[in-house]
Amino acid sequence: KGMKKLAESNRLLAVGNTLTFVRYLDDFPYKPRNDIWDDTRQSGYGEEKTYVVQTAAKVAERCILMTTDPGDLVLDPTCGSGTSAYVAEQWGRRWITIDTSRIALNLAKQRLMTARFPYYKLYDQQSCDLRQGFIYKKVPHITLGSIARSEPASEETLYDQPEEDKKRLRIAGPFTVETLQNFEPVSPAALAAARKSDAEMGKFEDVIFEHLKSAGVKTGDKSENAVFHRIDRLADADLHAEGFFLAEVGSDRRADRSPERGAPSGRALPPAGERKAYLHIGPKFGTVSKQAVNNATKACRRRGDADWLIILGFSFESDIESKSVTTSQGQFQVTKVRMHDDLLQEGLLKRDKKAASFVTIGEPDIELKVAAASSRRSGQTQRQDAAATPTATVEIKGLDIYDPIKDEVKSRDVHDIAYWMVDTDYDGANFIVRQAFFCGGDRDEFDDWKKGLENLALLGAKKKAEKTLKIEIDEEAFARLYGHESHPFPVKKGQQVAVRVISQFGEETTKVVTV
Repeated sequence: KGMKKLAESNRLLAVGNTLTFVRYLDDFPYKPRNDIWDDTRQSGYGEEKTYVVQTAAKVAERCILMTTDPGDLVLDPTCGSGTSAYVAEQWGRRWITIDTSRIALNLAKQRLMTARFPYYKLYDQQSCDLRQGFIYKKVPHITLGSIARSEPASEETLYDQPEEDKKRLRIAGPFTVETLQNFEPVSPAALAAARKSDAEMGKFEDVIFEHLKSAGVKTGDKSENAVFHRIDRLADADLHAEGFFLAEVGSDRRADRSPERGAPSGRALPPAGERKAYLHIGPKFGTVSKQAVNNATKACRRRGDADWLIILGFSFESDIESKSVTTSQGQFQVTKVRMHDDLLQEGLLKRDKKAASFVTIGEPDIELKVAAASSRRSGQTQRQDAAATPTATVEIKGLDIYDPIKDEVKSRDVHDIAYWMVDTDYDGANFIVRQAFFCGGDRDEFDDWKKGLENLALLGAKKKAEKTLKIEIDEEAFARLYGHESHPFPVKKGQQVAVRVISQFGEETTKVVTV
């Protein structure tokens, strides 16, 4: 009876003495994936890469969809450009990603903050429980058995094709960026004793001194590089060494000192053209604290015979600022200098003059503009008018970076900034991103933008958002996302506002201002 049914349905075909069956393409136009993925190759027409070893999103997507369900946790210990986190966010998976490179982490943060995802319809529409999954596309799977028995075709669920709500647009949810720091309280005396008895720290300092003599301290400009020709250790808990480098003629602050005063503490001044700097070396594994910087600054002020205090570290507390300190002997500059993580890999780092083992961290040049509360409207009492909350905006003008060769603080243009963020109510410990802005790009792109030419990427993103959300986006507010002035926010006296700037080199620095 079943064979008769197949014959009536034209599903049987005689080939010689052999009876075969007929299968049509629309019976089930799908097939399982095997171990050959020829659709994941990256080419010039594929997705744009933001990281040198960036994995194609389709590769991570397929692996995540095969091994996890919505709501599961995805762990990627090698973050890179954040492809795993990006894909996990798109497909409703929780994620944790880890990296030791600040450049990789900043690329991943920027990628997630600017990401736009399709809105997939949830299976649980009432309580919106993501763990119940999405509403997936289902296709009939017609088999000869179902035709012979006159049964309805079974359905197959395509877990890589959820139903999409075209009227909604989804962005990345809130996420935190955490660092591992040692919060165990240790007395300064114990730190000094540990430093003297730690032989490994001495070897580590030798590596630092060698690279300061070969590559020097860079400021991001090829012409601004302070290479030390001599470095001497110091028996000081706060100032660990003194170094000497050559500066341009006429840039030495010692010319402003009176001849009668001479060198402080009876020490002879270095020869003309040579300048002196004190070095404070932060922990090998840890963060440079503000207390350590304050102690080093006081020690440098007491000595009074150097124009530059260099704070070397792999990471810094957020409220440490580069600054100029005035003493009775003149001024000296305090500069944060980031040490490259490769310095921790003993034997792998070569002493190359082009190596960027030490890079100064620029201080953001910002202006807090506080606007007075709006004037009293008709019918509004004087008490209500006094209670009106004033607003403020933050404008970023660039980065101030110290040039040790010319002995001056130079202002870098805003094109050196990849993106910047604002915490409008900073508590002194946790930086919460309340506003984010993206103004990075090379100088030509930035000049075109300043001349008023249309930014195609900006315009395209705006049109797509307006089409999806069926709304008209405020031109001025949307333009601020790619500008250098924040959105207005309410302020009160004593409120702290923190601005975090990420440069094109991946350097991250924070400046805190008080209203």
